[in-house]
Amino acid sequence: MKLATYKDGSRDGQLVVVSRDLASAHYATGIASRLQQVLDDWNFMAPQLQDLSDALNAGRARHAFAFEPACCMAPLPRACQRVEGAAYLSHVELVCAGGLGGLSERLAAGPLVRQAASDALLGARDDIVAVDEAHGIDFAGALAVITGDVPIGATPEQGLEAVRLLMLASDVSLRELMAREMETRLGLLQGKPATAYGPVALTPDELGSAWQDGRVHLALQTSWNGRKLGLCDAGPEMRFHFGELIAHAARTRCLGAGTIVGSGPVSNHGVESGGRREWPRGHGCIAEKRALETLQDGAPSTGYLKFGDTVRVEMKGRDGRSLFGAIEQKVVPLARG
Repeated sequence: MKLATYKDGSRDGQLVVVSRDLASAHYATGIASRLQQVLDDWNFMAPQLQDLSDALNAGRARHAFAFEPACCMAPLPRACQRVEGAAYLSHVELVCAGGLGGLSERLAAGPLVRQAASDALLGARDDIVAVDEAHGIDFAGALAVITGDVPIGATPEQGLEAVRLLMLASDVSLRELMAREMETRLGLLQGKPATAYGPVALTPDELGSAWQDGRVHLALQTSWNGRKLGLCDAGPEMRFHFGELIAHAARTRCLGAGTIVGSGPVSNHGVESGGRREWPRGHGCIAEKRALETLQDGAPSTGYLKFGDTVRVEMKGRDGRSLFGAIEQKVVPLARG
């Protein structure tokens, strides 16, 4: 089933069930008003929502209406906890090229996972509000899961069993601020503003055979001002699957129902061509493109996002239909009163 949260003027919005083709929706009011309620009592409420989903997909839902992605908040507008992984080593290795000795060896021992802000998550059509272009505004297409309760010391298998929903994400980074914060070794704060999520969250069964071993084996598309940035395969090069990311986060503490675990930027390794390494599927973020330009030419020729720029993130199923709906954002300056 597919679930979304409609804006209604409140912090948590109104839960709706969305049809598989993203054409229609139905309020879930008779079952639950908010997604967090469902996550807290999944075994009781999820089957009821599934029944409504089945009726909606069969054209039997009595009060269905046209689904509007522009009306959506993030599927889970605020979460009890959010952690972000770095599951795609090609991203880490390229962005940090030359800056972290022995990186591959350290990553092979276990995933990198950091705590992230979870109090104000963005909807798929919400603007990227930035204070200053000089902060190095970047974005990346990513995937995330929402978990049920996860016990302390959970295994990767238990982690996968706890996956309730998957989401698409546009992960914004302020690269210049991040560089300064990383020097302090106290973690990222100002360099990681709010993340946006696709209009709908979906249960793993909606992916069919594309959901294998805790990975989504489909291409994630990112574009910048209407031009392709990346068309990266999210499956084979995900070094640590979602069960492993969840288990890592739960190694010394439990995770509450409604925890969001992100994959980090979806990214693919390049291939050798004519004595040079090329990235035919594009890049997971602007920072990767700039890092490659620096390695090959001595300096980057691509700038970061500017005010007025637009970005788009989307993932389509094997039938060519959008799975989560598209994230479409515009970069705008902070309005100062």
